[in-house]
Amino acid sequence: MGAVSAAERVPGERAPAERVPKQDRSRATRQRLLEAAVACLAEHGWAGSTVTVVAERAGVSRGAAQHHFPTREDLFTAAVEYVAEERSTATRALFPQGVQGAQGGGAPGDRHAVVSALVDLYTGPLFRAALHLWVAASNEEQLRPRVTELEARVGRETHRTAVDLLGADESRPGVRETVQGLLDMARGLGLANLLTDDTGRRERVVAQWVEILDTVLRD
Repeated sequence: MGAVSAAERVPGERAPAERVPKQDRSRATRQRLLEAAVACLAEHGWAGSTVTVVAERAGVSRGAAQHHFPTREDLFTAAVEYVAEERSTATRALFPQGVQGAQGGGAPGDRHAVVSALVDLYTGPLFRAALHLWVAASNEEQLRPRVTELEARVGRETHRTAVDLLGADESRPGVRETVQGLLDMARGLGLANLLTDDTGRRERVVAQWVEILDTVLRD
């Protein structure tokens, strides 16, 4: 059967190519809300990031926003978790074979790239948004358990990612603590970068941590 012409189409009926399944529209709306929430939190902080502001930025109604996220706390904890997962996935995709690579052995250059990528997880809009959420949780009793649970889950996933990418054997003494120390250091560098461009010092610290990891992880 041939395509329906414009003249034959019922007035107000959308062309077949324009039809978008309801489930896909709902998924796209949810993603726009999550991305808008992270951007608002990073730019305006908790006090300036209301559901209305996020809905306007996402281009949806407040009612549509509340359909997906009934409360403000639901929206912002889901938003930070969503982007954290996206960043973790993107980091893994950069190193599908970890530091072992095709050659094996974990060359120092490869390890430097992995450490730099892990440090980058703690800079940029995501980290800024997460920081605002932490500050809000310290004062909002309703928000605190949600953020605590979220951060514990994200922290475990980030640690697993680091272990996998570095090819670290945590059964060896000191390895787990060294990997966790790397992530704690990365968070500190992210905090320092909030106020000023800390690129130069960050690169020197990353180079030093690569040397530490080379020593600790060496067979």
